[in-house]
Amino acid sequence: MDTSNPAAFVNGGLLRMHVGRKVRAVIQVIRSDVGSVIGKSTDDRQIIVKGSPPIPHTNYIEVIGVAENDNSIRAEIWTNFGDTFDPSSYDQLCQLANGEFKHLFL
Repeated sequence: MDTSNPAAFVNGGLLRMHVGRKVRAVIQVIRSDVGSVIGKSTDDRQIIVKGSPPIPHTNYIEVIGVAENDNSIRAEIWTNFGDTFDPSSYDQLCQLANGEFKHLFL
């Protein structure tokens, strides 16, 4: 496993702090088009994910890629997370990974 460039855990609100860097986020798919997915982050913000999602995709997807701006990610890796998922738990993880326990994650 490559640990030289870890991906920060982010939700929609934290994305702006990581523009230009590798991030990972879980989104609930709202709409899927050719070359992009529009989704809802775990803190209920809209995120545009650019790239080719898995086909078929599930309701929840984890994406790892580069944050382009405060509401979009250029995806490198897509992982189906199933049709049921607890977004509030993931959102709490994002808060911890970017706050008091940041040193454990990056």
